[in-house]
Amino acid sequence: PGTTIAVVGPNGAGKTTLLRALLGLTPRAHAALRLGDSDVTALPPHRRGVAWVPQDGALFPHLNALSNTAYGLRAHGVPRAEARREAQGWLDRLGVGHLAHRRPAQLSGGQAQRVALARALAARPRLLLLDEPLAALDQTTRARVRHTLRGHLADFGGVCLIVTHDPVEAVSLADRVLVLEDGRALQDEPPAEVTRHPRSPWVARMLGRNAWPGTATDDGLALEGGGRLVVAEPLPAGTDALAVIAPEAVSVHRERPTGSPRNVWPGTVREITSGGSRLRLLITSAEAPDLVAEITPGAAAELGIADGSAVWTSVKATEATVVPL
Repeated sequence: PGTTIAVVGPNGAGKTTLLRALLGLTPRAHAALRLGDSDVTALPPHRRGVAWVPQDGALFPHLNALSNTAYGLRAHGVPRAEARREAQGWLDRLGVGHLAHRRPAQLSGGQAQRVALARALAARPRLLLLDEPLAALDQTTRARVRHTLRGHLADFGGVCLIVTHDPVEAVSLADRVLVLEDGRALQDEPPAEVTRHPRSPWVARMLGRNAWPGTATDDGLALEGGGRLVVAEPLPAGTDALAVIAPEAVSVHRERPTGSPRNVWPGTVREITSGGSRLRLLITSAEAPDLVAEITPGAAAELGIADGSAVWTSVKATEATVVPL
């Protein structure tokens, strides 16, 4: 009780199928579901105590926002005036209280998503399933609704599963992160552990890390696309593994570096993007997989970095983490 689990993984990993199985909405996937002391597996969806916010919100088009939000309460026998009062409170909390009398067709996508979220929260569920609930919101609104949602989840006595592609949501809202790939659970750990040691290339890249699969050798990793990586703490030789390298751990040079780096590759800058106060460089090389490096604008100016620049990259053996797959 009180646990929020972020469900992450690439498209087709099984995230939405998992939610639909828990809801009892798909005959192709079966889930045994126990909520506390109650086994609700045999119950129909509307009697399970589960609330769902699908990606499109699925609001009733003939009801206004207030009636949509009050629907779950009314369905469970809450008197009309009390249900409408509680529904209005949820709409107010999510910043759409002034839209209570509009129908879904009169709402923007972001507004409709917040009404759908209010409807789910108002229903007092024991299990709350959110399928990318903030995806339709702009950045400012998303931050505000995320803050509101985090406050509710902190007091929520049930369990929440939130499917997301946003690493900020996964880290800020969840107590655990469940990583799915090809219908299998690859990882189920606290966000900090998943951030430090992601076991999926997709998750590593979602978190902004470089992720290189390969096979462990005595001193590092033989990379899938050719080349090798030396690491400070290698795994047993022959282990399928993933090397994770933070962009800020990649050093960029105009001349081949001398000194301590064990991993040095020539490359070409293919793309430069801005990330806050730093620049992210996509660097391709014939001797290593594509690599993302992060440097300051000052360093870029000093090095004369531009699209198409020939560079050298280096990574210290201590800066590459290798995890088994």
